[in-house]
Amino acid sequence: MSSVANSSNRTNESEELYPAIDPYDSGRMALDSVHEMYWEQCGNPTGEPVVFLHGGPGVGASPKDRRFFDPKHFRVVLFDQRGAGRSTPLGELTDNTIDHLVDDIERLRESLGIDRWHVFGGSWGSTLALYYAQCHPSRCRSLILRGIFAMRQWEIDWWLNDMGRIFPEAWREFVEHLPENERSDLLENYYWRLTSEDFEEQLA
Repeated sequence: MSSVANSSNRTNESEELYPAIDPYDSGRMALDSVHEMYWEQCGNPTGEPVVFLHGGPGVGASPKDRRFFDPKHFRVVLFDQRGAGRSTPLGELTDNTIDHLVDDIERLRESLGIDRWHVFGGSWGSTLALYYAQCHPSRCRSLILRGIFAMRQWEIDWWLNDMGRIFPEAWREFVEHLPENERSDLLENYYWRLTSEDFEEQLA
């Protein structure tokens, strides 16, 4: 998708994607005694398979994510990673690591009878795609990565702190949610709040 420098000629993002499409198949897969994964397929059932790895983590796949792919050419597989989106239980961190997620991708591939597929990931999904490809290179036809985030320390520092130079108002609101004495380690202190047993604190 190309961008146009002149804003008067810029097309709406929704016009640059393929038309909205509904899944032709969907289901749920029990992963272990805790987690159950939602998955769906859309596009061409006999087309080239591609798996979509959503960002976040936590958000899940959306109807818009189906629209990155030509539905006449691709068999598009989307799923919500364990603890995310329509997978249950939402927000559960027990047995929820990148290695668990890679195993989930493989179980889904095998259950759908797909030998090799294209792997598409954005943001956190790009991290997961790269790691999946390292673990299972023979199962990847190609990697399509956008908004690459490789979890390197400088990327984490940029996301938590340096981005405030571009979006100072939003960053200040983000930081000032924490007490002043906790602002030197945003990642750690937000982690403890998001994993608190106090639901109101999580929600805030």
